[in-house]
Formats: sequence, structure tokens, C-alpha cells
Amino acid sequence: MEMALGFGAIASIALIIGGVTGSYWSPSRRITGVLLAFASGTLISALAFDLFPLAVEAGGLARSTTGLIAGAGVFVVINTWLDKKAAPVAADTEAGAGKDEEIQVLKEGASRGMGFALLASVTLDGVPENLALGASLQQEASLTLLMAIFASNLPESLVGAMAMRKGGQRPLSVILIWSAAAVILTLTVLFGSLATGLEAGTLAFALAFAGGAVLASLADTLMPEAFERGRPLNSFATAVGFVVSFALAN
Repeated sequence: MEMALGFGAIASIALIIGGVTGSYWSPSRRITGVLLAFASGTLISALAFDLFPLAVEAGGLARSTTGLIAGAGVFVVINTWLDKKAAPVAADTEAGAGKDEEIQVLKEGASRGMGFALLASVTLDGVPENLALGASLQQEASLTLLMAIFASNLPESLVGAMAMRKGGQRPLSVILIWSAAAVILTLTVLFGSLATGLEAGTLAFALAFAGGAVLASLADTLMPEAFERGRPLNSFATAVGFVVSFALAN
């Protein structure tokens, strides 16, 4: 339990760091894009060389593949539902936007709750990531996945906190919100680690399911954001993140 709480705290402290930083400082879009790209590279490597191989080792390729596809499918369904909830707000903010529409839309959208939509999206990403981290502790401590989650939590919470501040939220309120998310995701790691009594095939499905959800979040959220904000450096940052994560795994 102590190890699970420790891993969860390390992974989730990035949410607090990002929340505090985004409440008082607004880095350039390129900086946040590069950070998101680096995080994407670390997650791709961790999934390909750490998490999914653990699932296959525990329960075989067929069950792991089923879990991976199921996890991606569930993420898509939930994320689509969240997008539909946020769509009316986004439509209001996009109407009449000019050449600086993206920055202006971010400001106006945040004032109508878009910052909280970002928080929901980050939490949706974080639950499968942290469940996977907790479940992986039953096989071996996954330092690469821990590092990948930390690297992804930081820029996501940073951007989310910036949106909330531009929407009129007080810094203390923003910090408390992201701190609460950090506590929830830390407990998620603990919950994932309680899979000690699971049969090997069930554990494999759970690991792969979480991995599929993370992979879907990469394709749907992290990498598109990194492309929009960080190009052309996003490609280089993704490669660096991949190599760093791979080196840690080996």
C-alpha cells in the first residue's frame, strides 16, 4: 500500500505543480506544445515496451488485445459524450472569432466553464493511466509509466489552470481544484494496486484496458494539442520523450 501511495503521489503531484504554475504564469503556446509532445513520446514508449508486454505476459496476446480495444472504445464513448456537453459552449465562443480566434476562444470558453471541461478531460485521461500504474505494481514497479504519467500531467494541468484563470477563477480556487484531482488520482493508483487477488487473465485484461484508454487519449487529446501548439518542435520533443522513456525501461 505504501508503494502504491508513493507512486500515486509522485505521479499526481505534477497536477498541483501545473495548477500552481498555470495560476500565476502563462507560458507560450510553443512551450506547452513541446511539453505535451514530450509527454506523448514517453507514454507511447511506456505502453509499447512496459505496460502492454506486462499484460501479454500475464494473460496472453488474445486477452490483452481484447482489453486494449475495449479500453480505447470506452474512452472514445465517454470522451465523445464530454465533447457533446462542451460543444454548445464552444459554439458560442467560436462565433465571430477573428484571426486570433484560438486565444480568444480559450479566454471566452474558459469564462463559461471550459476550464472545467479541461479538468474533466484530464481526469478521464488520468484514471486509466493511474489504474494501469497501480495494476503494474503487481508485476514490477513501472518507473517508466510513472515518469510518463508525471510528464503528461504537468502540461495538461498547466493548460487547464491557465484556462480557468482566464475565465475569472481565483488562483487559490484553481489550485484547490487541481489539488483535489491529484488526491483522487493518487487514490486511483491505490485502487489499481489492490488487484493482487486477480486471476492472471483478468489482470492482463485490466492492464491492457487501461493501456487502450491511454492510447486513445494520446490520439484524441495529447498529440493533436501538441501539434497545434508546438510545431515544428513537437516532432523532436516526441522523439526525445520516447527515447528517454525507453532508456529508463532498459
